[in-house]
Amino acid sequence: MKRFLLLAIASFAVVQTAPSQPLPASAASSRIESLIARMTLEEKVGQLVQYTGRFDSPGAPVLSEAQRTLIRQGAVGSFLNVDGSAIRDAQTLAVTKSRLRIPLVFGLDVIHGYRTTFPIPLATAATWDASLVERCERAAATEAALMGIHWTFAPMVDIARDPRWGRIAEGSGEDVYLGSIMAAARVRGFQGSDLASKTALAACAKHFAAYGAAEGGRDYNTVDISERTLREVYLEPFRAAVNAGAASFMCSFNEIAGTPSSGNRWLLTDVLRGEWGFSGMVVSDWNSVGELVPHGVAADSVEAAILGITAGVDMDMEANAYAFTLANSVRNGRVPMAVLDEAVRRVLRMKEQLGLFEHPYHGLDEPAALKLINSPEQRARAREAAQRSIVLLKNAGVLPVANSVKRIAVLGPLADDKRNPLGPWDQKGDPKDVVTVLEGLKAQLPSTVTITSALGCTILDTVPHDIAGAAALARNADLSIIVVGESSNMSGEAASRSFIGLPGRQEELIKAVHETGKPYVVVLMNGRSLAIPWIAGHAPAIVEAWFLGVESGNAITDVLMGKYNPSGKLPVTFPRSTGQVPLTYDHKNTGRPANDAANFTSRYLDVLSTPQYPFGFGLSYTTYNYLGLQLDRNSIGVNDTLRVSVRVRNTGLRAGEEIVQLYIKDEVASVTRPVRQLKRFEKIALAPNEERVVRFALTADDLKFWDSGARWKAEPGYFHVYVGPNSAEGLAGRFEYR
Repeated sequence: MKRFLLLAIASFAVVQTAPSQPLPASAASSRIESLIARMTLEEKVGQLVQYTGRFDSPGAPVLSEAQRTLIRQGAVGSFLNVDGSAIRDAQTLAVTKSRLRIPLVFGLDVIHGYRTTFPIPLATAATWDASLVERCERAAATEAALMGIHWTFAPMVDIARDPRWGRIAEGSGEDVYLGSIMAAARVRGFQGSDLASKTALAACAKHFAAYGAAEGGRDYNTVDISERTLREVYLEPFRAAVNAGAASFMCSFNEIAGTPSSGNRWLLTDVLRGEWGFSGMVVSDWNSVGELVPHGVAADSVEAAILGITAGVDMDMEANAYAFTLANSVRNGRVPMAVLDEAVRRVLRMKEQLGLFEHPYHGLDEPAALKLINSPEQRARAREAAQRSIVLLKNAGVLPVANSVKRIAVLGPLADDKRNPLGPWDQKGDPKDVVTVLEGLKAQLPSTVTITSALGCTILDTVPHDIAGAAALARNADLSIIVVGESSNMSGEAASRSFIGLPGRQEELIKAVHETGKPYVVVLMNGRSLAIPWIAGHAPAIVEAWFLGVESGNAITDVLMGKYNPSGKLPVTFPRSTGQVPLTYDHKNTGRPANDAANFTSRYLDVLSTPQYPFGFGLSYTTYNYLGLQLDRNSIGVNDTLRVSVRVRNTGLRAGEEIVQLYIKDEVASVTRPVRQLKRFEKIALAPNEERVVRFALTADDLKFWDSGARWKAEPGYFHVYVGPNSAEGLAGRFEYR
């Protein structure tokens, strides 16, 4: 028991912080306080319990008779994986048959669309366009809310620096600043300006915290990092979500330095609620409270529930730890009633903010939802998002497709695939809604162009399918478009890969086409960065298309044909080899910085230390020149602003958009600092020969880091500033912070 009590109050912090106090009763409405005063102990616990709907037939969620009984008893507060008419039935039971008539809250994983499926979050992060991302989430929220959903388990704001981890697909990549910008945009998009609106979803920032740092890139695995890395890298996007008004948080499966998140009071109470002032509710991930037992920090579900509730987990998702044990733990004094009441207060507050007491069906309007789904307006948004998500990695004059091309071979296992472009967590996505690359090309190319097609191989073939036949089509074509990559179930939860090259015989297919000597384009569909050294070295053109959703084929064709000039930039580094990962642009220098030409430096014997494609990289059908970097002063103080400007000229023949990126480096500090850190970016549109001055402003806040005294601090000294098209190039300047 002594061991258990110590774990219950364990803190990750190097410097202890006082636990935050529960929010005062005045922070909740009189209705909530009245309900808490009238609730039985079992009804209070019921508000903290979430169950999932079951499926008697594909796509038809229903509630069991046992679950219906729990609703009547007030013994459940929420359901997930229920929508439409099943919500109406369940909610009617709650507001007419339960003793206190407290409405249920219904959650669903609306990650990148409800039925109208948008590009995966990693893809929309490649737009570097927060406004577009916000519009996409607003469109997804509207569809879901009209189907009766109140709450989405998104956005996932985990920083992901190991592409072996499958859930990298659900977030915004490896960078803290870009990830924080996208986290806030997604929260705003889901929630809108008013949670009570019939088209709003309560956002849930997940997974708190450091889930993306799982050892070996293996899902659910251990995380062991310093508090400095936790603070500077993994927590910042969550703080951005708090500042954007996120209604809820989800704690993560993993441990951090020996303390699992679902039992980590320092993380959930001291930092989240105490330091950041978060007043919303925290939900566990699926059974993550119960999993404190296999973690080895709780002997049974009784101890697991006590750890969870005292750490700050308000709602227990599909664990049954709270439902079966918590009331007794309150009765015998192991959990104070005040702790239970505060968790109930947070759950009821979110229900009140959603307007569920006045409007328990919260926008449920299936006819309106069905009218909106796949509407021209929704598809236009999805197409724009898909266009802007595409990153041109290489182009040796093959793209855009020339008018002289009259015979095109469309090859590869994903060329006419309608399921995989939806990507992981496509929720209600329907393959029949998807436009494939082959369909997009046939729809947009003139009748004078002959199109032939073949699979060549399947995604996971261990023997050739018909690579020779595909190569024969390529030999007789003016141009081949080879669409290859991953299946959607190779990304997402429980989808870690030890090898991040192209699976199966797909590279063999590309090599066979290469041997014909005819021009070709490789189009990649995937949910992570890939290691593709042979393709990068030999293919004439490479288009990174991610999983783009229902408008995949149209958007990819728009780019291939030059109807849209690609402007996406990588939100993740592409390594040369799986063995390089984790590999990020903002690495530390070490005492022996990497030098591939020198021995006894931080390098590999068998591969260059540099990436295949750096963070922030992306080409265009035009070219840009960066000129005249200027800093308006040589030094700044704590209250000053440094203004940085650069001239960017479109030196090509096409109009285009460029993402201008600003990075800094702290030259000397009391602790080691990254070689570069993204601090600002701006997307600009330029006509041919047009030049624009891009201006950025930096303050002392941009120079701060978590110092050895456990505080955010900017130290006096010199800083480098870089402005350019990606993290590896650009003009350089220098200034002093006094």
